[in-house]
Amino acid sequence: MPRSYLLAVPLVASMALGSTVASAVPSASVSLVTEPTDGYSAVYSLVNGAQRSIDLTMYELTDTTAETDLGNAAARGVAVRVILDVNREKSKNQAGFTYLSSHGVQVVWADTAYAATHQKTLTVDGTTSVIMTGNLTSQYYATSRDFAVIDTAPADVSAIEQVFAADFAHNAVTPGDGADLVWSPTDSQTKLLALISSARSTLQVENEEMGLASVVTALEDAAKRGVRVQVIMTNTADQYASQFDALTAAGVQVSTYAADASLYIHAKAIVADYGSPSAQVFLGSENFSSYSLTKNRELGLVVSDPAVLTSVHDTLAGDFTGGTPWS
Repeated sequence: MPRSYLLAVPLVASMALGSTVASAVPSASVSLVTEPTDGYSAVYSLVNGAQRSIDLTMYELTDTTAETDLGNAAARGVAVRVILDVNREKSKNQAGFTYLSSHGVQVVWADTAYAATHQKTLTVDGTTSVIMTGNLTSQYYATSRDFAVIDTAPADVSAIEQVFAADFAHNAVTPGDGADLVWSPTDSQTKLLALISSARSTLQVENEEMGLASVVTALEDAAKRGVRVQVIMTNTADQYASQFDALTAAGVQVSTYAADASLYIHAKAIVADYGSPSAQVFLGSENFSSYSLTKNRELGLVVSDPAVLTSVHDTLAGDFTGGTPWS
């Protein structure tokens, strides 16, 4: 079952993915949240402080505090719109859907044209978007590794709102990438493979899934060309044992956590070439699966701010040390 969370630290951005993404996010436009340390107070505060509008796209919503806050916002006159996944998580989302629809929130089931709407994004007043790796599922907040980026870059927020409007109405749309966005099903696979392939010294990777052969191959190729590659994952019933074997045979260092460990690796993060001028970090909802990268609605972003890079690098380094080497 998917998990969700967040942690906080100032974040900024500039350029991403070399020639594949050109980021123009001002340094004051982003901040980072990291779970499970920080909690969801930043998300709740944005909802509770909304003056005009709230747009939420969420794969799984089982957080009664968030649901109550959204209903209260609608009651005070804020235009609240919510898209919830239907293809995969309708049963879990039904209670939230019912509550929200009975409390003045405009809530719709996601467009079934996507295999799943796995995106986790909140936009408030058309000025601030929160791009999350985790869902609003409070039962997992205490144990999951996740991140969220609070982004006020106008180009990003505008692109996110345009896609939200189309998805809310079940209209076709080709997402704009704003300053540094990474969307599924349009360009996630291309951009994430380009990020991995661009690494020259180090790669740190966290993900919940490792089922896409092209990603496994890209990580193997990076290790073979001398990049120090570290992969951190939760090992659920040896689901990805063959991939872990292939990665380690290629020289990748794989560190895993038991399914019942106190930390669950749900984050979707890549740090490339930390400490170099070309360092970049990806955070988003995209798992390493064909469905996630080519069939789902997903959203992430790539930035290169030193503060963000340091925070995510340090978190992933600690997670790698805390796991068990795959052998």
